[in-house]
This record gives sequence, structure tokens and C-alpha cells, in this order.
Amino acid sequence: MKLSEAKIAIIGLGYVGLPLAVAFGKTRQVIGLDINEKRIRELHEGHDATLEVSDEELRSATGLTFTADVEAVADCNVYIVTVPTPIDDNNAPDLTPLRSSSAMLAGVVQPGDVVVYESTVYPGATEEVCIPIIEKGSGLKVNKDFYAGYSPERINPGDKENTLTKIKKITSGSTPEVAKFVNDLYGSIITAGTHLASSIKVAEAAKVIENTQRDLNIAIINEFAKIFNMLDIDTQEVLDAAGTKWNFLPFKPGLVGGHCISVDPYYLTYKAKEIGYQPEVILAGRRINDGMGQYTATQLVKAVSKEKIHIDEARVLVLGFTFKGDCPDVRNTKIIDMIKELESFNMRVDVHDSWADSKEVYQEYGIELLSEIQEDTYDAIVLAVDHSDFKEWGESKIRSYGKQKHVLYDVKYVLPVGQSDLRL
Repeated sequence: MKLSEAKIAIIGLGYVGLPLAVAFGKTRQVIGLDINEKRIRELHEGHDATLEVSDEELRSATGLTFTADVEAVADCNVYIVTVPTPIDDNNAPDLTPLRSSSAMLAGVVQPGDVVVYESTVYPGATEEVCIPIIEKGSGLKVNKDFYAGYSPERINPGDKENTLTKIKKITSGSTPEVAKFVNDLYGSIITAGTHLASSIKVAEAAKVIENTQRDLNIAIINEFAKIFNMLDIDTQEVLDAAGTKWNFLPFKPGLVGGHCISVDPYYLTYKAKEIGYQPEVILAGRRINDGMGQYTATQLVKAVSKEKIHIDEARVLVLGFTFKGDCPDVRNTKIIDMIKELESFNMRVDVHDSWADSKEVYQEYGIELLSEIQEDTYDAIVLAVDHSDFKEWGESKIRSYGKQKHVLYDVKYVLPVGQSDLRL
């Protein structure tokens, strides 16, 4: 297949799929497919609720059309799958979206077609799980009738600097010829260039360790923070001092949520256990980061008690609910862990976040977000997310929501040193 003959369908139009569809849609005909009809209606109206793509960018993708109908992509010959890969309640990979997408593609894939996966998985998942589903459902054989590729997504939600085309893309294919085709296809839109991996498994492994490494780096900083809090030393001041050395990595402590860093390590540890290796360091980092919601809540309770404020039924205002600043994504947010722990002490917790979708938060977490905040109301205020609007508010406005005696806990270092009562 020549690049000029590629008729692309993007399967899944979330944080990963939509930017990809828009990038291709600026230069060629592309169909974006998503089973969420509400999402399709929204995109037809020219707006992306995830805020990854601006209304202007959507309009600029003149070759892009949207559909919720599988039959609409039957004439395509390149299918790029960008569905989520979450974990279940036991921290095991949940490949349901990938399995469902593969089964759906089995009904439309024709001889000569190429299926490329972008979803983060453990090494081997594409060839051991996804491709067999297509083979069984279609009656076609990989590398004989159809072909496969893997090019892991590297989207950083909310990041307006490191966008899709500015991040080098890893590519791979089920044969050398297909690998070159996949590499050239992405090379047509990725200005930062591509890296052609030797195999699909190498590309899968590269992706899954990217976020695992970051998770471990944050975990050690979180452990530092716990130690320094016990020693009554400001963690950020320590990091600033250590950061004067050229090779000290600039990580900060915090709640590690989202769809990547808090999830991807479990894909690798799952596969490791499957082949008989018991991972230790990776899971140790996960335990530390998964426990930070409970830890921050406990720190706040201690600070409130120290101020002689009655913990029972104390009112707490949590500012921020998304998993990161200036981003509407609430998937796997660890703020919920903090809230539940505070409520276990019989504290009354209110949450405000203008970035989050209130309906989504209520449906997923059962929490009603405050649209307006009353002044002189709270015994404790938690700066849980570093949204730009909270930074603009400053200490005076934030404290105005507290009672005359209250505790201000800056979990995300939103305020300068000395302007909060407690920092992580």
C-alpha cells in the first residue's frame, strides 16, 4: 500500500484518538469512530470537551469526519486503535476495550488492510490477544491477509507545549515492510520524527516503562516528603537545594493519578508475574504512591487537631478534583482517596473544581461539586490541584473561605513558601 492510498479510520476519539485524527485530517481524508454517540454529537458541533483540541483546530481538519456507525469505516484500509486500557479493582489489566475493538474490526478488515494499536499494553498483548481476535472473527491470517503495527501514544493531557506532532513517535510493524509503512505514515504528521523499533514487543515494552520510570521517581520523592515532614523540614526547600546539582532530577511529591502513571506499571508487573518473575521495586513504588491520598488526609487531620479544632464534623474545602492541573480529566484521580479518608474521620468535605465536569464527577464518584464557595465557612482548606485559577486567587482569597481559625494545606505547592500552614 502506498501512503497516498491509505484510508484511515481512528477507533476511539478520547484524549489520544482525537488529536491523532485531527493531525491526519489536516492533510487527508480520515474517519473518526467512537461508540459514544454523545461524544460524536459534541464533535459534530465543533467542540472537544477534553480540551485537548481547540475549536479552531477541529475546524482546520477539513478531511476529518465523525461517526458512531461501524459500517461507515468498512471502506478504510488502515485502522488505528486508540481505546483506553484501564485496570480492574485488583490492579490487573482490563483489556475489555481492546478486545471489543478487535472483535469489531474483525467484521470490517479486508485483505491487505493494516491495523495499528496505540493503546498502552504489556509486551506481547498485541500479538497474543488482539490479533488472534481479528483472525478468529474475520477468517484472515496476519501477515498473509492483513497486517499489524504498534505505535504507542505519548499524549500528555493538558500539555499545550508537548503536543502530538512535537513528540517523537515510536513505530513498529508485524513485518519489516509493514513497519516501514507504519513509520512513514506517522512520519507524515510527526514533525519531531519517529523511532522505528525492531518489533511490536519492543515498542510495547518501551511505552510501558516510560511511565513506570516516572512513577518510581515520584515515589522516591514522596518517601522523601514523608521523612522530611517527620523531621520538620520543608520538602520543596530541600528539592530546590538538591536541584542545584546538574544531574538531580526535578520531580515533586504529590498524588499520582490519571490514566498513565498510576496504571501502566501494573501492566508490566502483571506480565512479569505471568512469566514467573516477582517484581519488587515497581510494586514498592506503586504502594507508596497509591497510599498518598490517605497520607495527606492524615496529615491534615493532625494539623487540624493541633489547632484545637474539633475534628468531628469539621468542614473541609478541597480545591481541585482532576488528576492534574489545568486539565478536565478526572480518571483515576487520587483526590477521591483523600476525601474518603477525611470523611472516615466524620469530617464534612466540599469540593470545588471549575475544570471538572460536574455530571461526570457525580456519575463516577458520587460527589457533587460546588459551583460557588461561601466565605468564612471552613475549618480546613486543601489546595489539592495546581490549577492556574487557584494560583491567580492567591493566599488572601483562598483563606477568605476559611473561618477565623483554619488550616490551609498546600498539597501541590501552589503558593509560595510561608503562605500555607501545611505543605506535603
